[in-house]
Amino acid sequence: MKVQPAVQTNDNPRFVSTLTRNTLALILAGGRGTRLKNLTDWRAKPAVPFGGKFRIIDFTLSNCVNSGVRRIGVVTQYKAQSLIRHIQRGWSFLDGRFQEFIELLPAQQRTEEGTWYQGTADAVFQNLDILRTHNPGYVLILGGDHIYKMDYGRILAEHVERQADLTIACLEVPVEDASAFGVMAVDDSWRTTSFAEKPEHPAPIPGKPSHALISMGIYVFNAKFLYEQLIQDHDMDQSSHDFGKDVIPRLVASNARVYAHRFQNSCVNMASGVPYWRDVGTVDAYWKANIDLTTITPDLNLYDEDWPIWTHQEQLPPAKFVFDDDDRRGQALDSMVSGGCIISGATVRRSLLFSNVQIRGYSTIEDSVILPNVSIDRHAYLKRVVVEKECQIPEGLKVGFNPDEDRKHFYVTDDGITLITPEMLGQGIHYIR
Repeated sequence: MKVQPAVQTNDNPRFVSTLTRNTLALILAGGRGTRLKNLTDWRAKPAVPFGGKFRIIDFTLSNCVNSGVRRIGVVTQYKAQSLIRHIQRGWSFLDGRFQEFIELLPAQQRTEEGTWYQGTADAVFQNLDILRTHNPGYVLILGGDHIYKMDYGRILAEHVERQADLTIACLEVPVEDASAFGVMAVDDSWRTTSFAEKPEHPAPIPGKPSHALISMGIYVFNAKFLYEQLIQDHDMDQSSHDFGKDVIPRLVASNARVYAHRFQNSCVNMASGVPYWRDVGTVDAYWKANIDLTTITPDLNLYDEDWPIWTHQEQLPPAKFVFDDDDRRGQALDSMVSGGCIISGATVRRSLLFSNVQIRGYSTIEDSVILPNVSIDRHAYLKRVVVEKECQIPEGLKVGFNPDEDRKHFYVTDDGITLITPEMLGQGIHYIR
């Protein structure tokens, strides 16, 4: 069965068709993301702000909506309040009268065992009754914690054409980075021949020893096949009930029709032919991915009208820059500045400012990521920092110039990026972020 694109927009064919409408997406958004340190003290990783006005989960949700997959469940568990609030405020535009919806699926101890979600496969298993109620033909399982733009219609079409039981999106990465992911091997037809979750010594791609083929955590299952496998996995006492550790290796070993899908075949807005996908799971990676957006031509295109990233849009005034004296000039150079910001006689260079940031006179901010609702007092000097929401930076604070001194008060990464939170400044706890 060959599925042709139903909608053509410029050079980007979209597979918006009965196929995407017959698919239900489940976004696994319950993880903490411990490597982000204090950024996930009070929120799940998918709720972490990104790119000036978005949250990480907005990229996966936007991919669903833009692809025509508009029956979506969001599976939550760890400190989900800010994530729930964001989805309620920003993603309520889908119309149930047309069988379009986003359902929040928190851990509810829905099975006889009465446990919270025990693994990625268990999180789906505990919602099997809800899946069956919606009666999809295909289930698209996604993570909510990566930055990328992808047409899911293309992987669905390839899945159907190959008559696969399971299709896994894959990406080539340097072999030294592959041990953090599921590593795959494929034959000439891209059928998966082996799968190892987070191996200590990842197997390289044959003929390309510097790279390995990793799973992106994006799976397409035939719905009935998925239900059978989850029930089987649930009954196995020795299983950790995880897709990467248990379900997928077992399917590959049992000779099920498991295929790999090359991400470059469905990536949207590739820069120079290189697919964009970022795991912003560490403070260094998070800082770098945000700062990259301030470059002249970033690898991630946020200005694409054909594939927009949707989010909750606050009603804010335009950014404002005031004072033009030689020693006190409000200016931002090679930077992104969001709505509601006021730069009052301060200088901002190569930085990304989220909404409602106020920077007062004689301060200098360089190579920094400043999250929403931050106030920076006079004569502050910040370089290579990430400032958490709601921080009140005191007058004269200097961070980013003496790592040993910074470590006494803040978290400093091995690469020298400093994370500042209200708690580190002794400003109390702000729970909902």
